[in-house]
Amino acid sequence: MPEITILHTNDLHGKLSNHAAEIIAREKARSPNVLLLDAGDAVASGNIYYRPGGEPVLTLMSELGYDAMAMGNREFHFLAPGLKSKISLARFPILAANLRSRSDDLGSSVASSIMREVAGLSIAIFGLCVPMITKSMLSSKVSPFWFEDPLETAHSLVPMLREKADLLIGLTHIGVQADEELARSVDGIDLIVSGHTHAVMPEPKIIGNTAIVQAGWWGHYLGKVRISFGPGGREIHGELVDLHSQEST
Repeated sequence: MPEITILHTNDLHGKLSNHAAEIIAREKARSPNVLLLDAGDAVASGNIYYRPGGEPVLTLMSELGYDAMAMGNREFHFLAPGLKSKISLARFPILAANLRSRSDDLGSSVASSIMREVAGLSIAIFGLCVPMITKSMLSSKVSPFWFEDPLETAHSLVPMLREKADLLIGLTHIGVQADEELARSVDGIDLIVSGHTHAVMPEPKIIGNTAIVQAGWWGHYLGKVRISFGPGGREIHGELVDLHSQEST
């Protein structure tokens, strides 16, 4: 029976300490079939300001071998140079399926979804971000970017991904309440790795056939989800590793 481990963080806001990173690296090394994911707002910059040299936390996350990250509102910038600068140090995919551009300003910087092969299983991972700019907003007149509704995007995307995936993961920065609505309204998502609302969820919340997890904020916790596959289907078990208390001991 194959087993896959999903390690996940969210809303780090630039506060991933070296000690916490060491614990994450150890947890990752213990599991041969592992994905390391982040559900957005990893960077320290706000929605307007950005560091021209990029965000150091993304360098640390790249060294840890993160597989993908959802774009959060802190990663987004309404101008192309700002957005590119904010995510420039990431050596892993940034996902936001509902982000649109009027030109090629995104290039290959942001993807809708990725496919990964782990333990002989095809895993599809798609990203969603809370809409920062919509077509109806005045700011859309000066920005080349806008966001479609996350749930509407998922309604279109999930069936296509489900056809080619043994496991389908939503990596979202839209908040737990919206994720619950996503789980209720869109069939076929196995796991939602959630961000944006800083929720501490000691175990997954199950809605229908979808499990939702979120791991607090500021690197206090690392989420760990074990997914096993057998004749009866798949089983999902989740927990939190308390990085904050381990750091103080």
